[in-house]
Amino acid sequence: MNKISPGGTVSVDTARQTHPRAWLILALILCAEIMDLLDSTIVNVAAPSIARDLHAGTAALQWITGGYALTLAAFLIAGARLGDRFGRRTLFAVGAWAFVACSTLCALAPDTPTLITGRLLQGVAAALLIPQGLGLLQEAFSPGDQGRAFSIFGPVVGLAAVLGPVLGGVLVDADLLGTGWRLIFLINLPIGILAAVGATRIFPQSRAESAPRLDITGTLLVGAAALLITYPLIQGREAGWPDWTYAMIAGGLLTLGALILWTRLRLRTGRDPLVQPSVFSHRGFSGGVLITLAFFGGTFGVGLALTLFLQLGRGFSAIHAGLTATPFALGSSVGAIIGAAVLAPRIGRNTLQLGNALQAAGLILTLIVLARTQMTVTSWDLALPLLVWGFGIGLVIAPLFDFVLAALTENEVGSGSGVLNTLQQLGSATGVAAIGTVFFATPGYLAGFERSLQLGLGITVALAALTFLLPRHARA
Repeated sequence: MNKISPGGTVSVDTARQTHPRAWLILALILCAEIMDLLDSTIVNVAAPSIARDLHAGTAALQWITGGYALTLAAFLIAGARLGDRFGRRTLFAVGAWAFVACSTLCALAPDTPTLITGRLLQGVAAALLIPQGLGLLQEAFSPGDQGRAFSIFGPVVGLAAVLGPVLGGVLVDADLLGTGWRLIFLINLPIGILAAVGATRIFPQSRAESAPRLDITGTLLVGAAALLITYPLIQGREAGWPDWTYAMIAGGLLTLGALILWTRLRLRTGRDPLVQPSVFSHRGFSGGVLITLAFFGGTFGVGLALTLFLQLGRGFSAIHAGLTATPFALGSSVGAIIGAAVLAPRIGRNTLQLGNALQAAGLILTLIVLARTQMTVTSWDLALPLLVWGFGIGLVIAPLFDFVLAALTENEVGSGSGVLNTLQQLGSATGVAAIGTVFFATPGYLAGFERSLQLGLGITVALAALTFLLPRHARA
């Protein structure tokens, strides 16, 4: 059985026994995954409360919600490489303790700059923590037991995604001991400490047999390009789009060009690049890169616009907004199961196209409901459109990477997987920046939400066309 590291290394697995505490190891890894998912979704629900308490401007809200994904994307591959090289148990524990420290900083933040700093550092901590889970599970479980482990892993992660917005609303509205929105970060402390202590005492040491060297320059170029492109998208509207915003975006594109040249130089000199450039020579993978960026950008961007409209526009409480989004979360979870387990093996690439069609239908239904109800729209009015939209997203999100990776050779899959996971986070961050800017730039919360939905609909139509670039069948 081939073993693929999140950092891009592939090694051959030998027969071994399941670790005596393998199921406890799985539980601790799930703690880390749940923290990551909660911090990706829960902050959206708390954003309006944060804005009122800290007097945060619209750009600051976009940094608070999207900054985590930005730094996670920039350092994700590097974090995986560090685990491959210095030991996944060590990096998991370091990442968990760092996540606890950054969550504490966020919870105690007295002002907006401190909170933004904490969120950016949280993403770095997650980049050290999250990539280690796959390799640790593959070391802890025998090949025969890995299927059972991942059959538990998927539903638990899916349940966390469903409950994230609702839990965020409960925690904010509970206002335990006057903590308000700060409780969404404080809840990470017991989970993170449990994961860190458990990893140190229970996890076996795990590292790649032939780990590639860390490409520090390549990592810095990725981070610089992401920052140069994202920063003007967030700050440009408030600054009136001066010349420096366009110069920064151009600089980000030039930095990506420098990354390509640097990668080729490392290959010529026999050193390990951050990413194998050969993956981009495949049409299916290059198309998958565009699909990944657009899909996650549209999903997270419109999701943020929904939360802001419900709380700032309609005046819903945090828990009311979270419950309103429940049909979307349920639809996406059910769609993910059906898409990956039932439809993809039977109808192949048509699964993604069906998912895009349902996404478009859900967005159109939402626009129709808003046109009829305007500012009197209720949670029940939105239930069916959000359910359809979420179901369509689920059909795409679960099997998408398997279709993209099917375009690669066996030796390229590890590197391609690292690229896709990075792009997932980068797409989320840029989607929050771009669609959030559209939402806030449009006068009126209703009009801003409608414009965001229209932009999301345009992205969905583009995705439907791009899916024809992917292989017809997913990688097994």
